[in-house]
Amino acid sequence: MLTRKTKRATPLVMVVDDDHAVRLLARETLEHSGFTVRDAGSGEEALETFEESRPDIVLLDVMMSGIDGFSVCSAIRRTLAGRDTPVLMMTGLDDLESINCAYEAGATDFITKPINWHILRYRVNYMLRASTALDQLRESREGLAHAQSLAHIGSWEWDLTSGDIHCSEEVYNICCSDRLRLVNPILDPVHQLDRSFVESSVQDAIARRAPLSFDYRILLDDAVERTLHAELVTVLDHEGKPVSLTGTIQDITERKHAEEQIRLLAYYDALTGLPNRRFFLQQLEQALVYANRNDRLLAVLFLDLDRFKLVNDTLGHGVGDRLLQDVADRLLRCVRRSDCLARGDEDGPPSLVSRLGGDEFTIMLSDIDHFQDVAKVARRILEAISLPYSLEGQEVFLSTSIGISLYPFDACTASDLIRNADGAMYQAKEQGRNGYQIYDESMNAKALERIILESQLHKALKDNEFTVYYQPQVCARTGEVVGLEALVRWNSRELGIVEPGRFLALAEEIGLVIQIDQWMMREACRQHKAWIDAGFAPVTLALNISGQHFLKNDLLDTVTAVLGQTGLDPGLLELELTEGVLMAHTEKTVKTLKALKEMGVRLAIDDFGTGFSSLSYLKRFPLDVLKIDRTFINDITTDPDDAAITLATIEMAHTLKLQVIAEGVETTDQLEFLVSHGCDTYQGYLFSRPLPPEGIPPLLTGFSSLSSGA
Repeated sequence: MLTRKTKRATPLVMVVDDDHAVRLLARETLEHSGFTVRDAGSGEEALETFEESRPDIVLLDVMMSGIDGFSVCSAIRRTLAGRDTPVLMMTGLDDLESINCAYEAGATDFITKPINWHILRYRVNYMLRASTALDQLRESREGLAHAQSLAHIGSWEWDLTSGDIHCSEEVYNICCSDRLRLVNPILDPVHQLDRSFVESSVQDAIARRAPLSFDYRILLDDAVERTLHAELVTVLDHEGKPVSLTGTIQDITERKHAEEQIRLLAYYDALTGLPNRRFFLQQLEQALVYANRNDRLLAVLFLDLDRFKLVNDTLGHGVGDRLLQDVADRLLRCVRRSDCLARGDEDGPPSLVSRLGGDEFTIMLSDIDHFQDVAKVARRILEAISLPYSLEGQEVFLSTSIGISLYPFDACTASDLIRNADGAMYQAKEQGRNGYQIYDESMNAKALERIILESQLHKALKDNEFTVYYQPQVCARTGEVVGLEALVRWNSRELGIVEPGRFLALAEEIGLVIQIDQWMMREACRQHKAWIDAGFAPVTLALNISGQHFLKNDLLDTVTAVLGQTGLDPGLLELELTEGVLMAHTEKTVKTLKALKEMGVRLAIDDFGTGFSSLSYLKRFPLDVLKIDRTFINDITTDPDDAAITLATIEMAHTLKLQVIAEGVETTDQLEFLVSHGCDTYQGYLFSRPLPPEGIPPLLTGFSSLSSGA
């Protein structure tokens, strides 16, 4: 704690003498010279007065009755206020022993009687000036020590001849524990790993006779590691010979931690701990310099997780984050430095895995010998990512698509390599996902096409460019149309007819699928109610629903609003859900589906058999319909395995009291097989392609208004 002595406008002098005449003469002399005076006639009175007034200087007679001056001086010195107060002892004794006693008692100086009153004021002024200088020096030292404590800086000086070292208090606070004060607090606590570095730095400073600064670590006896910054200067004698070192040390542990945290935030992904885009670009640019100088190959792999958005939307972002962390761990194991597939000279740049953002990752494989090495890593990644993930007590399956670009064949700059690998990745997705593609120049045109498609897709909703087509669902036993599946079609003013396969996945990716679903549901329900009002048979209307509705939790409200607006009977609406949505179910999903079921809405499982089919969700959810995917129907009459799977699916669905619909029926043989094995309903080109609204009425029965108008 810092203390400051109060400064008086007029210095206060306390005169202590049992001779009243001496006190009067002293008062008259000193007050005439501008001092304030208080006097005391005995030792006891002097101690009381000192405690009350705390004078700036004391004139103290030695020989007094009662407590003598020596005892009074000693008592004053034992108090905090009197520790540095100047004491001028007045004595008629001129023997050496008395003088020694005065100094031993703590006297600042002495004056003999009879006193020369003319020079007393000069003597008092001199002693006060010296006292003020000492106070300033003490305050300066305290201020310096306090500043060093606040800044965690300690100063020291090391005599190179004697080896003696003098340190400020803060040096000991920094370098020593409470239980131990080291002989050499500068070198003794240095961390073993930094000891040789610190010793060589000190020797270098002495040899070069130049200032030096460096950082190093110390280890305290309680195993606490701290980081210090040292500044040191070599002191020379008049012949230029080093005689001592002087310097400072500062505890920068917290600053180092803050710098490391800033570096992590700037260059690393907070979720996975992997390098981020900025760090990856920097390292890639350095690796390209090395590859160019040493005539080496370098590869960039761009990864995007397949259907990750579905997992994120259905299971929630918390599960999605844990999934990304697991993926990051698997990628790191696939390209570890010791791997012969990612080998390189020790001086060469290492391989690097980074997360660009979302579910996109990049990998740099540097200093490779052959493209076959890159292909091996890509295949290893595909295999590792496809292994099941255990999240919240259930298995989740995932795959990835990988694009690869090579230096110097595909690009020569970091940004071009990443962009080309990105284009190759989209090509891998178009080729069926869960694979890798190598970049070729034609992919730039495809990337541009995708950008244009995304831009036009945003405009399509505003410009009302979407249309609903309907594919009839036919009773396998009677041949009557019993349902219609609503399918969205896009007729772009600039692009023309855009196939669903080109834009639906993109709509999912960029978050437009919910708006498209909502528009299609309103339009299809409005059209279907119009047909019913016109006298057509009230068949089922089937609509595909994206899993994103369950994350946004808007499906129940949307269905309720649409049915209310259009007046369609809820029992005629059938919502088709994919296996992925149900496999990634949550309690919120279950509640939503049960609420829809209570309204009378029918629920169907779409594309059954193409995902990771499970009987558990068929029993858990209130389903009405099971749709067999076209991939099983295609070869149903020629492939015994597809025939067996289809037959088993029909029997299982009927056991669970589910209606079965077969998709993609294109031949009479396929239909005969399905009819003979009890399939309830089918749809496909054998009966009809998807049709615009005007093509549907002739296929429906019960058109009373048509017959009456004829």
